[in-house]
Amino acid sequence: MNLSWIMAFWLAAQPVSAPEEITITKDGVSITTINHLDFFNPYTDLPIFDDQKYQQFLNQLDQQISMEPKNARIDQKGNIIPEESGSKINRDAFRERIYSYFFNQNYANLEIPMETVHPKVDSELLSDIRSKRIGSYVTSFNPHNRNRSFNIKLAAEAINNHVVFPEETFSFNKVVGKRTKAKGYLKAPVIVRGEFSEDIGGGICQVSSTLFNAVDNAGLAIVKRFSHSRDVPYIPPGRDATVSWYGPDFVFKNKYQQPVLIRARTLGNLLIINLYSSEGIHYQPRKIPRALH
Repeated sequence: MNLSWIMAFWLAAQPVSAPEEITITKDGVSITTINHLDFFNPYTDLPIFDDQKYQQFLNQLDQQISMEPKNARIDQKGNIIPEESGSKINRDAFRERIYSYFFNQNYANLEIPMETVHPKVDSELLSDIRSKRIGSYVTSFNPHNRNRSFNIKLAAEAINNHVVFPEETFSFNKVVGKRTKAKGYLKAPVIVRGEFSEDIGGGICQVSSTLFNAVDNAGLAIVKRFSHSRDVPYIPPGRDATVSWYGPDFVFKNKYQQPVLIRARTLGNLLIINLYSSEGIHYQPRKIPRALH
């Protein structure tokens, strides 16, 4: 039997003494108010809980008050910046409080229950997996093309410090996200159907291509990789990995027993991507052709 119906039979026998509205608070501060009809169907003999409305309400509230955890990371000087825990609504506890406050209590305020969200990567793990370099690749770009250079730097920062756990897959499009003006990406040359054009985010394929070669050098499993419709000048023929938000993606899988750390940065006219893991990793590197500097 559906949980909402079970609760309905139990609640039908309870005295309804709740106020018309309840103020939702967090740390004693008012966040919003809810009415006792917001989640309970008033057109039935039994007070049936509307789970769809409840989930929609919680999703909106989550965006307002929850905090994403922050992984530990390495700064430009090589120092480890400690992780930060986040928080989210304890949905099960909140549901119980709504039932209780509406049907058993007579309070006007409801403190929303929160729970801690721990980051996936803490300082201890990061310290362990930064010790052994297992893959590397370097390509060069024209620093005088400022828009393209800026896009390369922005995309490199997006993948920098990302940790890929054992059996986990890395999607370039998912990690970097959609390339938009709002994120700072600029118009620069791109290849579309074999012809040069200009579009937002031009140049990021150099980041995905450099990453592909570092990943291949480390012997990781390539899941998806597509080449441009023509050769590109920054990498040997056939060694590129084109990406597009609505098209190709570069995806690889960590088949090793240890997490893998991506370190990516620009230095002058060079894009440098290194892959690291712990000293105990058993990996099989591949020999790959060097870039055309």
